[in-house]
Parts: sequence; C-alpha cells; structure tokens
Amino acid sequence: MTARLLLQLAGLFGALGVAIGAFGAHALHDTLVRAGRLDTFETAVRYQFYHALALLAIGALWAARPELRALGTTGMLWAGGIVVFSGSLYALCFTGITKLGAVAPIGGLLLLGGWVSLLLAVREL
Repeated sequence: MTARLLLQLAGLFGALGVAIGAFGAHALHDTLVRAGRLDTFETAVRYQFYHALALLAIGALWAARPELRALGTTGMLWAGGIVVFSGSLYALCFTGITKLGAVAPIGGLLLLGGWVSLLLAVREL
C-alpha cells in the first residue's frame, strides 16, 4: 500500500459511490422502496462515502508524512471494509438474498479496525 494507492482508492470508491447512489436513487428507487431496502441501500452508500473521504485524508497525510507507513494498514482495512460492508448490503438490495446481510458485520469490523489502526498510526505525531 502506498499514499498514491490510497488516493486512487479514494477516487475509485468516491466515483463508484456517486454512480451507485445515483443508480439507486433514480433507476432502482421504486424497487428499493417496494422491497423495503431503501434505508439499507442508503446506509451502504453513506458508509462508502465516509470511508472514501477518510482514505483521501490518510492518503494526503501519508504523502505529507511518508514515515507514517502504518497508514497503509489503515487504508487496507478501510478498503476491505468498504468492499465487504457496502458490497454485501448492495448485493442484498440487488438480489434480495437476505443471508448476505450477515456478511455486513465483518465489513463493519474491518472499518472499525481501520479507525483503531489510524489511532495507533498517528500516536507519534
């Protein structure tokens, strides 16, 4: 993991968040409402955006302070958390397979682990 990769992931997850959010708001809105999944979908998009912005911040911090290599661990945890947490919720919304919702807590733990990793990575600042 590098600062450059963190910034690229921030861009990727941010762009996908806009695209997926727009798709859900326009093309899938009625379907999501009928299925009772609009809140779930919005949660997935929101957490994806929060963590895309967080990746942007730590990428910028790491670029400015290259000695903070532990930020790479934070970035990996957040990227994995976005894929697992938001991804499982998107899959649940798009397929209706409710068992996919059971995967989301694993992604949540990855996201939480990223925040703890950040706490440890910057303790020397």
